[in-house]
Amino acid sequence: MTVQRADKRLATAEDITSILVRNCGLNADSAAAAPTASLEELGMDSLALLELQAVVADRYQVQIPEEVKHLSIAEIAELVDRQVDPASVPVQSTGAADEPPDADPAATLDAATTTQTAAGAAVVTTIEPVSSVGTDPPGHTENSIVIAAPRQLVWDLTNDVTTWPTLFTEYQLAEVLEQRGNRVLFRLTMFPDENGTAWSWVSERTMDPTAYEVHARRVETGPFAYMRIYWRYDEVSAGTRMTWVQDFAMKPTAPVDNAQMTERINSNSRIQMNIIRDQIEAAARERAVDVRAGGDDE
Repeated sequence: MTVQRADKRLATAEDITSILVRNCGLNADSAAAAPTASLEELGMDSLALLELQAVVADRYQVQIPEEVKHLSIAEIAELVDRQVDPASVPVQSTGAADEPPDADPAATLDAATTTQTAAGAAVVTTIEPVSSVGTDPPGHTENSIVIAAPRQLVWDLTNDVTTWPTLFTEYQLAEVLEQRGNRVLFRLTMFPDENGTAWSWVSERTMDPTAYEVHARRVETGPFAYMRIYWRYDEVSAGTRMTWVQDFAMKPTAPVDNAQMTERINSNSRIQMNIIRDQIEAAARERAVDVRAGGDDE
């Protein structure tokens, strides 16, 4: 598909730089000092690439793969600009780079582009279509709970994906597919619903144990156009405040819209958080008894 443009590009190096600085932690001065450097050379890790993919998908309605880490910012802008459908990108007067646009249902692209890297090697990058997310506002939820337990204990117990079937009441199976350092790819399977269907999907989590933060996304999105998740753990006087943030949009074919799913997620998050709090506080009390009794938990 060939897109005829006016003289203004739909995706520029400045646009991609803005996304990387605002959403991915890129130092603007470093980017300006090395305009031909690849994202990898600029220090963008897998978590930063995930966020870049998500924002580009929201804004331009195309999906860029992880191979872009070998490309420069200008090369990524060219890659996106070649594939984006002008009808899917609204006119932006104030233009916050991380605000998802209203999607055009006709925005369906599927193409392969060959781009030359700074080193001269040809990289073939496939751009996949992103389903329309409809015209209603994207879903957003934020829920917190204070747990009377040390932050490290809360972190450890909630970030061991293999234990989620005992930590949450909704999952019957959690299968780790791949783990590299603090990044884990896993499949979750829920208990069958009232129709006997056991929903299952693949997710990816990247954990930062220094900042006590987690960024995650659904890889197999199912009824969601996209689903991004952020967990944060803050020390407070009563213990640890655990916060879950979810940003998402439903596909037009989904049985519920963004507002309905927002209500469902808020309701279920509060239920699960209360259950998790009770389990962790019980574990903290048991450990305190062991310590007073002179035992150890190694």
